[in-house]
Amino acid sequence: MPEFTLYGARGSTNTDRVRLTLAEAGFTDYELVLLNLQKGEQKSPDNIKRHPWGKVPVVEFPDGLVLYESRAICKYLAKKYSFPLLPQDQTAEALFDQAQSVEMNYFADPAGRIAFEKFAKKFIGIPTDEAVVESSLKSVHAYFNVAEKLLLQNEYMAGSAFTLVDIYYIPLVQRLFACGYGEEVILSRPAVRAWWGRITSRPGIQKLLAADKEAAAAAMAAMAAARS
Repeated sequence: MPEFTLYGARGSTNTDRVRLTLAEAGFTDYELVLLNLQKGEQKSPDNIKRHPWGKVPVVEFPDGLVLYESRAICKYLAKKYSFPLLPQDQTAEALFDQAQSVEMNYFADPAGRIAFEKFAKKFIGIPTDEAVVESSLKSVHAYFNVAEKLLLQNEYMAGSAFTLVDIYYIPLVQRLFACGYGEEVILSRPAVRAWWGRITSRPGIQKLLAADKEAAAAAMAAMAAARS
């Protein structure tokens, strides 16, 4: 029996935070159950029992413990299975908590709006609100202007060590690239570009990203074949 079941969805950046954490740690003893968001499976009665707001991801353990919210899941798994992704002393913990708060409040919110407008809406057939994109992109640029200065002093977002906080950025930064903003937001800033290279070249993360890219290409090819 696997250690736990991860309920998630393809294309869900929140699900990908958990999958990337597990991949970085080389942890494979779990079952991944994918829900179809386009069909509304996340709103099914069974998933509402797991997640009161009907979203993903959720982890469910054989002893009955159920957790939702991606960052809480990642932190719990890192502690439970001793992944080397959390701070080791009081000062490092304070810097970690600070960096996590910054990621959630100053980056994830505007980057998430861009991802929804330019990526998610494309698949559900809803027009993009370009005003929302423009405003959010300004916020993302403002964020990385500050991050560039911080990353000139430290290699990672919470200091000198790679932590969960760095993983938290990966799915939404990937969306920025997918939406055509990666060059101007990430690669145009030397320290940010170097940080991005460091975190995405880690073996476990690199392997998962490559596998997901291949799976996405195969899915797109299948959709194109079905339409022809």
